[in-house]
Amino acid sequence: MRLQPLPPHTLSPELRYVHDEIANLITSSQGPVVMMNGEGALLGPFPPMLHFPQFGIPALTFLKSLDNHATLPKTVREVAILTIGGAFGSRFELYAHEIMGAVFGLSAGIIASLAAGGRPEGLNEEQAIAHDVASALVKGHVVPASTYNQAVKVLGRNETGELIFLISGYCLIATVLNGFDMPAPENNG
Repeated sequence: MRLQPLPPHTLSPELRYVHDEIANLITSSQGPVVMMNGEGALLGPFPPMLHFPQFGIPALTFLKSLDNHATLPKTVREVAILTIGGAFGSRFELYAHEIMGAVFGLSAGIIASLAAGGRPEGLNEEQAIAHDVASALVKGHVVPASTYNQAVKVLGRNETGELIFLISGYCLIATVLNGFDMPAPENNG
């Protein structure tokens, strides 16, 4: 870990406001995932965002918009995010989204395969196309026309756009987590 979590009492009033907004948001959306330490400091991608607020706060605004305007089914989102986490080997992203994938109903086998970078059996049509789009993008490829067209057919035009921005946002998170070597919490089972 290259950056330490920032206890809330050490933050400027402006950063404390951001901290508290994040804490409120994650408490309601990430229930079983440990996102704060015993001092109340945020974990995962949030310490880098608070250490570098000139970049972190705009990134948070973008990421929050992905949640505020979400229309994709939660399992479809989790398949895409786990595909990214598996490709990047991002420890915290995998930790958090293995838990959330299970909460939203993905099987342990699907989660394990995605986390290992595979394409699991048993995905429904929406989940499969989300995986295929995410897989192409994390490899640095243009999404093939046939894949894009299938995504639009299966998910819809707006939902395909949402998926691509979701993938972009979680690639950003994975890069931040890996760049600052942010770990998953200890004793996460």
